[in-house]
Amino acid sequence: MLVAGDVGGTKTDLAVYSSTSSLKSPVARKQFHTADYESLHAIVAEFLAEVRAPVSHGVFGVPGPVINGSAATTNLPWVLNEPSLAAALGLKSVHLIND
Repeated sequence: MLVAGDVGGTKTDLAVYSSTSSLKSPVARKQFHTADYESLHAIVAEFLAEVRAPVSHGVFGVPGPVINGSAATTNLPWVLNEPSLAAALGLKSVHLIND
């Protein structure tokens, strides 16, 4: 299972996909008001606690360039790092991409 997200300064959209779900039919989906959270970890952790699915990987489109697995977001006060985020969320891997 994969958690995917589009992270923005105003809203963050998250969804969980299985190997059999389509892009239009995720296992779960939710939108969050980004400014209500201190970090991407906080948003994703809350979402995964609600979904209660065995998610093992994550991929997130983030606002800003990703260099060597890290990103300092352009419109949020967050610094993101793939290995740190994966460890904090208990995932096998996390990938950040510039949206």
